[in-house]
Amino acid sequence: MIYLLEDDDNIRNFVIYALNNSGLEAKGFSHPNEFWTALKKQQPELLLLDIMLPDEDGISILQKLRKQSETKNLPVIMLTAKTTEYDKVVGLDSGADDYVAKPFGMMELISRIKAVLRRTVKTENEEYICGKLYVCPEKHIIKADGEDVTLTLKEYEILLIFLKNMNRVYTRDELMTKVWGYNFDGESRTVDVHIKTLRTKLGECGKYIETVRGIGYRMKDKGEQT
Repeated sequence: MIYLLEDDDNIRNFVIYALNNSGLEAKGFSHPNEFWTALKKQQPELLLLDIMLPDEDGISILQKLRKQSETKNLPVIMLTAKTTEYDKVVGLDSGADDYVAKPFGMMELISRIKAVLRRTVKTENEEYICGKLYVCPEKHIIKADGEDVTLTLKEYEILLIFLKNMNRVYTRDELMTKVWGYNFDGESRTVDVHIKTLRTKLGECGKYIETVRGIGYRMKDKGEQT
């Protein structure tokens, strides 16, 4: 999912239409408040961010994203009518991954997006450590409190989602869609059952997976519980 924060209706609608038709799922927002609300529900793979916005400018938004642990590594491409070298330097120094000046061609923008995603995508040879839990996807090693753990494919996929997005709350529907590839009404209990068995298999490390009442589940960083 790609987010576009752009207050110009014509530009926003055109870019979203072009991205969706090119196979890149995208959503557009005209106001910073709309973007922040959406970000709480779902974090995108990349953000296209205009500088000149109502109430809050793009540079300020970028700086906030870089200060938050959940979004500090979110790929961001700045979109702006400002083309001076100073403006580009400010954007890049604030943490932007790339800078595209208006007017721009869609072929160029799509190429830039794909290039940034290639540079920033996480590889599966990373190791994840959360308290006494250790996971190495490349070698498919799972250890809880030093003991080897055997998981089913779905349990393993759920665990990786949590480890890759520490502290992010996932609803049952989101987990169903990500792990099973679809959502079907009345079967959210399937997620609950898998979470329960996953916690059991992880032993004491199972407590790192926290139930957020009325919403879903998350894994707390370093296993710290509220």
